[in-house]
Amino acid sequence: MQRWLVRALVLLLVAAVIGGGAFWWLTSPDRITIGREPVPAGEADIANGRLLFDAGDCAACHATPGGDRLHLGGGLAMHTQFGTFHVPNISPHETDGIGGWSVQDFVRAMRAGVSPDGRHYYPSFPYTSFQRIGPKDLADMFAYVRTLTPVPGRAPAHDLAFPFSMRRGVGLWKLAFLDGREFEPDPSKSAEWNRGKFLVEGPAHCAECHSPRNFAGAIIAERRFSGGPNPDGAGFVPNITPHETGIGGWSKSDVVELLTTGFTPEFDSVGASMRAVVENTARLPPEDREAMAEYLLSLPPVASSPR
Repeated sequence: MQRWLVRALVLLLVAAVIGGGAFWWLTSPDRITIGREPVPAGEADIANGRLLFDAGDCAACHATPGGDRLHLGGGLAMHTQFGTFHVPNISPHETDGIGGWSVQDFVRAMRAGVSPDGRHYYPSFPYTSFQRIGPKDLADMFAYVRTLTPVPGRAPAHDLAFPFSMRRGVGLWKLAFLDGREFEPDPSKSAEWNRGKFLVEGPAHCAECHSPRNFAGAIIAERRFSGGPNPDGAGFVPNITPHETGIGGWSKSDVVELLTTGFTPEFDSVGASMRAVVENTARLPPEDREAMAEYLLSLPPVASSPR
């Protein structure tokens, strides 16, 4: 074998080793500092936890299909362009759910998308929104979930095509799209507006369904809330910015009505997965639905994304 060819092969091998090592280091869940914040001491506020649970629409995805909304055994299949994700059991079952987790495990999962055993969760779990929730609120939510019925059984494994089946690669996705910033109130805005922004951008994670996504499955920032393909099935999720192609002609009471009953100003009713969302937002205090409406109607108007 000619000497130049040997040198080329050695260089390729060295490059592959260096590249593999860099990938392994960059994608390590241990490098993520988000979610390691200490949880404030003191007794959890279970009532606040229940409110955040409802605002987060947790039951709509995690309830065992066809069962009680508070039996969080998982199993829902979410069909996406990357493959099929199966929603996990988050009931307080000791082995099949999250009953064996610590509160710090829960905070890290919600804010950083890292499991207690140190694996990346796929961003079908919307931690890009849940990262806005602080440790104290998450501790309250965890305390509420632990009051629910333990449900045995685990969901099937995800069925994803290569390379999306390589869970480690999610670490690169997080480098690009997970910033770790907790919600901070805007002192120039009202308390109602700030509460609405916290709920919409954080626990309610409205943008996760109501926004188009790029080739990597991340929300396109400049078209946030302008509608897009249903991320977990067929259909199109509508624009919820105050543009004429969205909710531009709606009043605050119109938005509150939809979040309470599911009816639009045209006396149409929401369909698909939004019905389950309304079932949960209807449980919120009236002032929280009003705050969400206040914030949504203050968004920059954006024309609906192309279908």
